[in-house]
Amino acid sequence: MLKALALNCTLKPDPQQASSTHAMIGVLSLAFAEKDVVLTETVRVAALEIRPGVSSDEGDGDDWPALRDKILAHDIVIFGSPIWLGQISSVAKRVLERMDAFLGETDEKGRMPSYGKVAVAAIVGNEDGAHFSSAQFFQALNDVGWTIPAVAVCYWVGEAMGSQDFKDLPHTPEVITKTARMLAGNAAHLAGLLKANPYPG
Repeated sequence: MLKALALNCTLKPDPQQASSTHAMIGVLSLAFAEKDVVLTETVRVAALEIRPGVSSDEGDGDDWPALRDKILAHDIVIFGSPIWLGQISSVAKRVLERMDAFLGETDEKGRMPSYGKVAVAAIVGNEDGAHFSSAQFFQALNDVGWTIPAVAVCYWVGEAMGSQDFKDLPHTPEVITKTARMLAGNAAHLAGLLKANPYPG
């Protein structure tokens, strides 16, 4: 069985507060379930104390080591982010910065801890920037050892300078559901292949 973990990088720390990023992750969760991939948890990253830095442990009170272990215990990770100022959130950037430590944590074959793990993105916003945001994610994630499948992002952007949020739509647009299913199918296929036949290093 393949396991997925979602990182909700909304700026809202309260897990009880509605989040469009969480709503998009929910769409992907349903699509992954159709492929027998279990989404074990959605982590509200802003609710944690993820300290600035580029090591895997920034000292007492740093919640990153536990989150890092959780991330690496999964086959697929959904990186969810809203668009702010045309970019992924500062919370998402903090997660990527902490993964920089993977570069120095290779095994005897030169493989980073993230080797064999699949990354996809869930992006929402009320302005342009979905393509740039996914580019930010995928370049950084590839640099630190993640594998990116075909059609690895599911996104929605509302009208420019508008006020409607994804979480407030009366129903999920058909194109979003279709894209989510394609993303889930490709990610599950790739994760299964990598689990059975890891990178040689």
